[in-house]
Amino acid sequence: MKSTLVKFIKNRKKILGMNARNFTYVRPNNLKKAIWVADNKIISKRILRKNGIPVPKLIAKISSHEELENFDWEMLPSGFALKPNSGLGGEGILVIYGRKKNRSDAWVKADRSVVTVEDLKNHIRNILDGNFSSAGAPDMAFFEERMQLLKLFKPYVYKGIPDIRIIVYNKVPVMAMLRLPTRASGGKANLQQGAVGVGIDLATGITTSAVQGKSKIIEYAPDTRMLLSGIVIPFWKEMLELAVKAQEISGLGFLGADIAIDKERGPVFLEINARAGLSIQIANLEGLKERLERVSGLKIKSIQRGVRVGMNLFGGGVEEEVEEISGKRVIGSVEKIKLIGRKGKEVEAEAKIDTGAGWSSMDDEIAKSLGFEKTVEEYEKLNVDYYEIKNLSKKERWNMVKNVPYIDSTVIIHSSHGTTYRPMVKVSFIMDKRKVLTKITIIDRTELKYPVIIGKRNLGGFLIDVNKV
Repeated sequence: MKSTLVKFIKNRKKILGMNARNFTYVRPNNLKKAIWVADNKIISKRILRKNGIPVPKLIAKISSHEELENFDWEMLPSGFALKPNSGLGGEGILVIYGRKKNRSDAWVKADRSVVTVEDLKNHIRNILDGNFSSAGAPDMAFFEERMQLLKLFKPYVYKGIPDIRIIVYNKVPVMAMLRLPTRASGGKANLQQGAVGVGIDLATGITTSAVQGKSKIIEYAPDTRMLLSGIVIPFWKEMLELAVKAQEISGLGFLGADIAIDKERGPVFLEINARAGLSIQIANLEGLKERLERVSGLKIKSIQRGVRVGMNLFGGGVEEEVEEISGKRVIGSVEKIKLIGRKGKEVEAEAKIDTGAGWSSMDDEIAKSLGFEKTVEEYEKLNVDYYEIKNLSKKERWNMVKNVPYIDSTVIIHSSHGTTYRPMVKVSFIMDKRKVLTKITIIDRTELKYPVIIGKRNLGGFLIDVNKV
């Protein structure tokens, strides 16, 4: 069977060619009044806030050159976002990450370049003159709080804050992607400027395929070896409900909802888009037109119903798709495994999948069943205490234990239960039909729920879905 990626490349012109038809299909559903509200970011956010949807805090706004000259720059916090009120495609947005050390009149951007008060004034003049507005008409500038990066996304982004774009049509979420800022995009989550878009399975909130810029299919986050497929997006159902609720409030028939996840506040609605770009198709390796047609005319009576329809119609099967694209097996946070030790001895056990642990470990009773009885017994006789040997050299520590039968090496493990010096033995294990040859530490785990932990050093061939049972 041809992979999803191969199929996409084969049909890529067909998918990209859908753009004009998609716009023809959705534009009649967005009335002028609703588009005007969506294009006015200050008004649209005010309406969203009044209806219980969390939005970034408005710090200040400047609507004229006179207000600009009289503006109190000392009122600005160390970090903020400066935006045009009627900007399009992310143009004109300036994100400030902190105040310049020992200066009250200067800040720094993602690339560490310095921004002075005069720089801000010049940028705001361009905004007021309409240089970034969708119609080229005079505009308004505003400052709002900068979102705080969620720890989950830190390894995948350069400086900026990722967001999730969700397309909603007829009160049904039909397609979504995660947008990741890159060095090329200057820390902005804007694909036109070089950010990364990652498709999301609607049923599970798990990322699938990825694109950088307008069309470059990629597998890893730029400048890293962080695989982009298999990321589990938190607050997934809540964000789908926010997107549908925003469509109801705005009156738009076709809407692009941009939502960020703040590390303190959770999902925060960034803005409504009446003319959402269609690079989301490439990120998902699928055209949008067919999905729009499938939900057209449906009678959706509630937000929850719309979300369920979208998850049922356009989700599921993500596991097979992710495995096909990445070549990796999708596993849950707990898996049944078979351990194979000396002379082919086998033990089946339930293992916790722990990406926070470096090495895998097993209970000493399991080690004995795998043929390492003498290893456990002789090591226990030594009564090695980490705090007594921590100042010894690696060679001195090894000389203490090198005569223990079948020991391969030792390792110092720091955990919530303290620091231990553990023996390691060679074993293999089978998890989700894949065999892994490895070294595993031995420790007494009788007081813990799972007798085996599989750490990140043994998870290179797997993707973890915490929702999988």
